[in-house]
Amino acid sequence: MAVNASSASVEATSPPAESKTGDTFTLENILGSNHDAVEHPRLKENDADGSTGPAEGWDEESVNRPASEGFCVECEDQPAQVMCDICADNYCEVCFAAQHRKGSRKTHVAKPIPSSAKLKSAHNGVAEDASAKKNGEDHDDDVDMDDSDEELDRIVIESELYKPSTSIQVLGAQPTIGSKVGEWFIDRAKYIPLRLTYSERKYLRLLDAALQVSEYTDKIDTIGYGLSKPKRIVHQIRELCAILSGLVLAADYKQGQELFTDRDFQSNSEFYQKIFELGRRHKIMNPDKMRTTYGKLIYLLQDSQSPDVTDMLSFSCVKPILTVYNILEEHNALDMLRDDLITVATQEIYSEGRSRREVQREIKNKERAIETLSSKYQRSGLSQEQVRQCIYSIGDNHAFLRTNRDPCEKMIMYLKEHFHSTQPKDVKSSLAIRSGKNGARLSHDHAKQYAYVLQSLTLWREILHDMFRLWSLAEQDLLAENVSYRLRDTGQGLNRVQAAPKTFRMMHTILHRAQQSVGSWVGSSAIHMGDHNVPNALMFIDKYSQIYRILLPICNTLSQIPSLADKPALRSYIEDDFGSIDNCVREILCDFFRHGFDGSGADNFFDAGSCIDGRLTSAWNWCAQLEKKRYFPVFLLTGFVGFDGDW
Repeated sequence: MAVNASSASVEATSPPAESKTGDTFTLENILGSNHDAVEHPRLKENDADGSTGPAEGWDEESVNRPASEGFCVECEDQPAQVMCDICADNYCEVCFAAQHRKGSRKTHVAKPIPSSAKLKSAHNGVAEDASAKKNGEDHDDDVDMDDSDEELDRIVIESELYKPSTSIQVLGAQPTIGSKVGEWFIDRAKYIPLRLTYSERKYLRLLDAALQVSEYTDKIDTIGYGLSKPKRIVHQIRELCAILSGLVLAADYKQGQELFTDRDFQSNSEFYQKIFELGRRHKIMNPDKMRTTYGKLIYLLQDSQSPDVTDMLSFSCVKPILTVYNILEEHNALDMLRDDLITVATQEIYSEGRSRREVQREIKNKERAIETLSSKYQRSGLSQEQVRQCIYSIGDNHAFLRTNRDPCEKMIMYLKEHFHSTQPKDVKSSLAIRSGKNGARLSHDHAKQYAYVLQSLTLWREILHDMFRLWSLAEQDLLAENVSYRLRDTGQGLNRVQAAPKTFRMMHTILHRAQQSVGSWVGSSAIHMGDHNVPNALMFIDKYSQIYRILLPICNTLSQIPSLADKPALRSYIEDDFGSIDNCVREILCDFFRHGFDGSGADNFFDAGSCIDGRLTSAWNWCAQLEKKRYFPVFLLTGFVGFDGDW
C-alpha cells in the first residue's frame, strides 16, 4: 500500500503501533468517529522540537494571556482601581460594576487599590508600552492613542473619589461665592475654549460663508467618482482655501494682499489653520451655531490628516483648540484660576424673583472683581483685555451649563416632586408601561420605570456637565492620523464609520459615575459608538448636544402653566379639561416619563430598547408625537413654537 509523506512522518514520530491506523492525518480518520484524536503532523513536529505551542487559527480563540501589571483583568486597557476579595482579581471601577451586578458575584466585596500604587502602575504600564514600541515589540493593529493618554488615565483613576451618595453634588459642585475654589476652575479651564474677539468673528463669518457654498461631502463621500479619493480631497481643500482667500481680500484688502503675494497654500498654512480653529472653537462654545457647516469642516479636517493627503497638500490644516488654560499657562498666570475672587467674576446673575437693587449690586460686584483680577494678573505678554477674555470665557461655560445641564436637574426635581419612587398615588400617576401598548417597546412597572427615568436623566446630566471634555476627546478621535474610517450605508445614508476609543472610554467613566449615584441600574448599559447606530464621535456629540432642545421647552412650559391661571378664560379651560393646574402639570410629566422613555423610535425592533443611546431616541420620538397629545394647546398657550425654535 502506498504511504503519503504525511502519514510517513506521523509513523516516524508515533511509536505505538495501534496509533498508525487510528491517529494518522488522513481524510478517512478526519471524517471518522475518532476525529478528536487526529493531529496535524506539523503540530507534532513542533511539539517534539519544543519550538511552538498550540496553533491559533482564524476560527480559534486566542491563547489567554495575563493582563499587564497594574491594569484591569477584564478590559486590559484601563488602570486597575479595585481588587475583589473573592475573585482575587484587579478591576477598573467600570468593569467591576459590570461583572458584579447580578447573581452570586453581587455579594463580592471590593477593596480600593491605593491611588499612589495605581498611578505608579499605570504610568509604568504606559512606559513599558512606549519602550516596547521602541524595541519593535508593538503590534501593527494596536491603537496606541488609547493607552498613551495620561490625562485620560488620571480622569479614570480619580473617578473612584466620587462616592455614590455624593456623586451628583461633587460633579456639579461649582464653588460658591466666599468658598475656596481649589482646583475646580483649573480642571474646567483645560477644556473651555477661548471666546472669539471681534476681529476673529470677522474671519468666522468668512469661513461660514465659504462652507455654506462648499459641496465637499457631496463630492468626497461618493462612490464611483472619476478621480481617486486623495486627489479629490486635495482639490476640494485647495478650492475652499482659494474661496477663503478671495473673501479675505474683499473684506480686508491689506490682509488679502499678503495671502496673494506668493499664491502658495503652504506659505499661508498658519492662516488657514487659524481660520479652521476659529470655527471649531466657536462651535464648541455655541452648539446651536454652524449646524450645517460644522460637519463639512470636521470631515474636511479629518481627510486632511490622511498621510497621502498631507503629502500632496504639503501642509496641515489642523491645530489644537485654544483654551483658557493654554493662554494662562503660557504666561504663568494660572494662579488666577485659584483666586477665590474668580467665583464672583464669573458668576451668572439672575433677575427672576429678585429686586432691581439686588441685581444692580451683584452686577457692580462682578465688574469690580473682573477689573481687580485683570489688573492683578496681567503680564508682559498678557494684557488686561486678554485676562478679561479668559474670565468671560469661563462665564460662557457657566451659561452653557445653565442652558444644557440645568434642565436635566429640573426634570429630576419634577420627577421626585410629583411621583413616588415605588408606589403611584393613583392610576393617573402610574408610570407603568407595557410593550406593544401606545408604541412602547419596554415593559416596566411603576417602580422600575421611575428608576429608569431617574437613571436616564442623571446620565444626561453627567454627560452635559463634561460636554466640553467629551467634545475635545471627540475631535481628537475624529482627527487622529492612525484611526481611519470607512464609508458605509448605515440605513440613514452613507456615513463615515470610525472608532472613537478616547470618547468611548470617557463615556464608560461617566456611565459608571451615574450608576454609582443611583445605586442599581435598569436596562442595558451598552454604549453605541463606531457602529451603524452612532457611526462616529461627531454623531455622538450631535446627539447629546440636542438634549436641551428636548428638555428646555418642556421646563419652560411647565413653569409658565401657573401664570395661565391669572386669566379667567384660560383657568376655566384648564380646570374643565384637566381638573386643576396641578393635574395638568402631572399629566404632561406622566406622559413624558412614560413614553419619552419607552424604548420606541428606532427604525426596527433590534435597534430599539433600553441602551444608552436608545433612551435619547425614544425621547425624540415623543417630541415628534407632541402635536397629537390632548395637552398640546397648553404648550402653544405658553409660547411654544417647536423643539428647534427660540426659547
